[in-house]
Amino acid sequence: MTLIEARDVSKVYKGESEVKALDKVTFQVNEGEFVAIMGPSGSGKSTLLSILGVLNPPTSGELIIDEIKVFELSNEKQADFRREYLGFVFQQFQLIPYLTALENVMLPLAVSKMSKQKKRAAAESVLEKVGLGNKFHRLPHQLSGGEQGRVAVARAIVNEPLIILADEPTGSLDTKTGLEIIELFRELNKAGHTILMVTHNTENLQHVNRTIFIRDGRIDNN
Repeated sequence: MTLIEARDVSKVYKGESEVKALDKVTFQVNEGEFVAIMGPSGSGKSTLLSILGVLNPPTSGELIIDEIKVFELSNEKQADFRREYLGFVFQQFQLIPYLTALENVMLPLAVSKMSKQKKRAAAESVLEKVGLGNKFHRLPHQLSGGEQGRVAVARAIVNEPLIILADEPTGSLDTKTGLEIIELFRELNKAGHTILMVTHNTENLQHVNRTIFIRDGRIDNN
């Protein structure tokens, strides 16, 4: 079943001169896929991920997720949509340095109507799932790079999203630790999460279902 469909998505940034970051990008992602997005620097990967994350509207074209035309929603409904459907793992993980692992993971639940006890239980559960059940109260600087990555993944899945969007999640990690994070993504994919991951690491491609290559803002089918 098609979960994500991009139809002729273009993005133009206007300044002293126009920059066409994306040029009529069209593709589909089925529910349950693990897809890599790859291309040279400046190819439009990050712009595409920000559009898929309903953070950056396209200049033209449509993005349809679960049969919802997401950029036709109001800003408030888009925020609701992100909370319900999407989990984000950022390149440098972007953990709040003065919050514990547990508190970082609880952040996406801040506006939820769940009780504080249920929020804490949900955060504890996903930290245990990613192998950090004994490090709830560590601050980010007290964790290794791989452990920080696991906290970031736990934060992304605490609201049980259908879709995980990851921007170079292994980019700042050594090979062994990066592979551990990829294995974690594979486990989440087997559990039913659809994953789109921007990566520059060709070794990661052996772990995904397929790869979308982007060059100069266009899908490269060669």
